Amino acid sequence: MIKKFYSGNAPELEKYKQMCIDEGCIDPALYTKYSVNRGLRDVNGKGVLTGLTEISEIQSKKTVDGVDVPAEGMLFFRGYNVKDIINDMAKRGRYGFEETVYILLFGALPKEEQLDEFKQVLANYRELPVSFVRDFIMKAPSGDVMNSLARSVLALYSYDEQPDDTSIGNVLRQCVRLISLFPLLSVYGYQAYNYYIKGNSSFFIHEPKEEYSIAENILYMLRLDGQFTPLEAQLLDLALILHAEHGGGNNSTFTTHVVTSSGTDTYSAIAAALGSLKGPRHGGANIKVRNMLKDIKENVRDWNDDAEIKEYLLKLLNKEAFDKSGLIYGMGHAVYSLSDPRAEVFKGFVEQLAVEKGLENEYKLYANIERIAPDAIAEKRRIYKGVSANVDFYSGFVYEMLGIPEELYTPIFAVARIAGWSAHRLEEIINSGKIIRPAYMNVQDRRDYVPFDKR
Repeated sequence: MIKKFYSGNAPELEKYKQMCIDEGCIDPALYTKYSVNRGLRDVNGKGVLTGLTEISEIQSKKTVDGVDVPAEGMLFFRGYNVKDIINDMAKRGRYGFEETVYILLFGALPKEEQLDEFKQVLANYRELPVSFVRDFIMKAPSGDVMNSLARSVLALYSYDEQPDDTSIGNVLRQCVRLISLFPLLSVYGYQAYNYYIKGNSSFFIHEPKEEYSIAENILYMLRLDGQFTPLEAQLLDLALILHAEHGGGNNSTFTTHVVTSSGTDTYSAIAAALGSLKGPRHGGANIKVRNMLKDIKENVRDWNDDAEIKEYLLKLLNKEAFDKSGLIYGMGHAVYSLSDPRAEVFKGFVEQLAVEKGLENEYKLYANIERIAPDAIAEKRRIYKGVSANVDFYSGFVYEMLGIPEELYTPIFAVARIAGWSAHRLEEIINSGKIIRPAYMNVQDRRDYVPFDKR
């Protein structure tokens, strides 16, 4: 009996399922009646203002004659345009994620000696406790690497001599340590999954190299031979920069604020953010894009035929193809309208990697879909703010070209986004905000309780 419940096969509960649905279903009209902003978004899809931040800014509109109109998307970290950060990185042929972490945490551009010192601090923290891999990763492999990552984060609480100290200095130490360890925890979690659950014959653990960047170490630890090209590492570094932070309102970052406001420890707050990011509506979008493209490749014969591509995209929108969701994954964003600056920056570098890998045709298919999809969507949907490719449209393709397994797509997102989570946790603590507790209105009628023996 116990095994049935734990395995998910609980026929004894089947007859109660409909009761849960019937009793838990709230009349959708009530949300309008009581002016409830579902998902903390208004009727136009604009986020409800719940806080202030100095960490990042998303620009998707401009004011013309007193009216807000869609504009080309822009993203700023601590007031600095992300495009400028990336352009300088590319110009100088250096990796930029570590600098991005510095900017997000400290709100300033580091000088060379400051950045070198910070990189060394990151490298010094890049070591797991003795036997941690054996005791917490290998002995309890998970079918989902995100769960393995969250469990490892919570386990690290036990190795911290000051786990509940929420002073700024201690939280900063904890955050920097976790930023350094996330690549190890993610890759090692995948290696355990690959060996114990998927049953692949090889199991190897590469300890990170002190002289390598975070992007270089991910590729080094993931590959049996530890080899990678400079362009491969540069593209992964770029992906980490673009995913490092995206405003305080995204689900996982808002989760960080909510949990932090309760006064809890860093490990619990970051584990909660991981639970949010794991959700397919948040961190799994690039997997959906990748699987959708597989379907398109199998069903569109000529990848350069605009008419054939559009015909299939309309089938997607009509719920006649792929997962029949009616969506073209990777197109559109809750905030951006005319363009997602992350996708724009990514696109040029992605083409370079596609050429290096001999995958120009696949890249052209992505580019064709990006160009054709807005027109197809405009035919089928009423669009108020425009639609464009988002960063997830290309990131899955990049990871595929890098040989990164699908199981690591969302964990790598976490490797990047913990930089933003850490900055927001510190900001929440520094500003001593109240515990976040929004209101919910009860719409259940009051009922008389019937004693057990009279039912």
